[in-house]
Order: sequence, then structure tokens, then C-alpha cells
Amino acid sequence: MRGKLMFLTGLAAGFVMGSRAGREKYEEIRANAQKVWQHPSVQEAAGVAQAQANKLYTEGKDKIQSSKLGEKLQTGTTGTSSSDSTDELLASSDTLATSKSSRTGTTGTSTTY
Repeated sequence: MRGKLMFLTGLAAGFVMGSRAGREKYEEIRANAQKVWQHPSVQEAAGVAQAQANKLYTEGKDKIQSSKLGEKLQTGTTGTSSSDSTDELLASSDTLATSKSSRTGTTGTSTTY
């Protein structure tokens, strides 16, 4: 499924960038993608995905804090608590995951055309 999604995303991007129809076709595709993104069922699915990501983040944070890595962070930091260090570590990985899912989600909706 992921391979198909990547292929369709590349196909859509190639079409938009190489289209002889130019700006009009690009705006049409963009408007259709925006309609799909604003559809209530898509927004509901995005909300569910965000809630699940937050849940996984919290569970991962708890696991790291209770693991040996969490103990090392707690004893290895000076001036900050282990919770702050763990939050910073997880926040940076969460930011990467969020930006990746945002890119995938945005281009994924435009591939339905």
C-alpha cells in the first residue's frame, strides 16, 4: 500500500510539474485536493490519527523514562530534570514524524484524482 501511495504521489507531482496545461490545471488540482482535505470524514480520520500519535508519544515517553536510557538521562543531566531532557528528545523525534506525516497526508489526498 505504501508503495502504491508513493507511486501515485510521484505520478501526481510529475503531472503537476510537467503539465502543459500550466497554472490552470495546477490550480484545479490544488482546489480539488483542498476540497478533499476539508471533507468531514478526512478531518475525522486526521483527528483519529493525531490522537493515536499523541497516545503513542505518551506511551513511548513513559517507556523511555522507565528504561535504562531514562535512568542515564536522569543521572547524566545537570541543571535540567530527566523529564525535560526526555521531553526534548521525544519532541524532536515527534516533530520529524509529524512533518513526515503532514507531507504524506497532504500529497496523499491529491493523489485521489
